[in-house]
Amino acid sequence: MNAVVTFALLIPRNLCVFILRIYRAVISPLYGDVCRYYPSCSHYTLQAIQQHGVIRGVWLGSRRLLRCHPWAEGGIDDIPARRHDRYQITRFGFVIAASHERG
Repeated sequence: MNAVVTFALLIPRNLCVFILRIYRAVISPLYGDVCRYYPSCSHYTLQAIQQHGVIRGVWLGSRRLLRCHPWAEGGIDDIPARRHDRYQITRFGFVIAASHERG
């Protein structure tokens, strides 16, 4: 796939990553460590969007938020694994095309 097209298709995903990174840096510390799951709900949603895209990532994150309530048992709850990795995640968390797909 053309690098410009891939970049354009990743803009919504990276916009969500940016918003979640700002939330995790500014707002999340105000609440403290209150999540009953590991990773936290915001980190789970961030990883889900990075690996599965905006639609499935938001869906997975929303499901997680609905499960996170005072009566939840909590525990370790990792995101579902992807079958293949077409993308890489940068140090800041943005998603880029995997090096073997760049041309």
